[in-house]
Amino acid sequence: MRTRRTARAGQYLALLAYLLFLAFPFLWLLSTAFKPPRELGSLHPTWIPKDPTLANFRQAFDEQPLLDALLNSLVAAVGAAVVAVLIATPMAYVIARRRTLLARAATGWVVVSQAFPFVLVIIPLFLVLKNLRLIDSVPGLIMVYVVWALPFALWMLVGYVRALPPELEEAAAVDGAGRARTLVSVTAPLLAPGIVATALFAFVTAWNEFFFALVLLKSPEKQTLPVVLTHFIGDEGAADLGPLAAAAFLATLPSLVIFAVIQKRITGGMLAGAVKS
Repeated sequence: MRTRRTARAGQYLALLAYLLFLAFPFLWLLSTAFKPPRELGSLHPTWIPKDPTLANFRQAFDEQPLLDALLNSLVAAVGAAVVAVLIATPMAYVIARRRTLLARAATGWVVVSQAFPFVLVIIPLFLVLKNLRLIDSVPGLIMVYVVWALPFALWMLVGYVRALPPELEEAAAVDGAGRARTLVSVTAPLLAPGIVATALFAFVTAWNEFFFALVLLKSPEKQTLPVVLTHFIGDEGAADLGPLAAAAFLATLPSLVIFAVIQKRITGGMLAGAVKS
């Protein structure tokens, strides 16, 4: 009994240490965002600001178009998440239910495509978008984000579809439902946790993406939030630390809010009672 309690205490301590490790960057960012310049240059920094101020937030909004960048990032991330899920859901259903050579080849290609670095695909993507006249446009950036997020989104949804009992689809077929009707009326509602998790992955990937946005967007009014954050760093590499921390803190809030709102939907058991034994 004592050994079991010691092991459990060790597990809780390890979990607490891991949580602190994950939370440290965000907590330090939050602390820095509210510190005045005098405390930012202190040789003995403290966790809690001695004289908290909102001047860093006001300066960040005065120096850079954060609201426009926030809106551009939101449109690009939401658009990429919605389109990626709409494309990946029927594809995942076909790959999971039809165990053919083509389906296995598609799954293998999904895995291989994740190994491609950004630099390898940026030139072909740039040429394609140039021919489509989508350079320096948010719709063109959404198209790139969809292409980049689709393989992993498809891989995620294939696993969710394979976890669903095929008896539900067989029952729908007996009732006269076709493949499309079964996917919409039976499979899609049961895939809700997987669809939400996949959409969240696509959203966060697009929200945090920097390289494609830097290369494809040239107009200042069309740039996304990660690109605008680099403007707080001077030509000589010196960062305006207070406004940068304030802007970065605001940039992390949407992802945190979305995780807090939908985390129960992701982990909920949607299949409870779906199949009678």
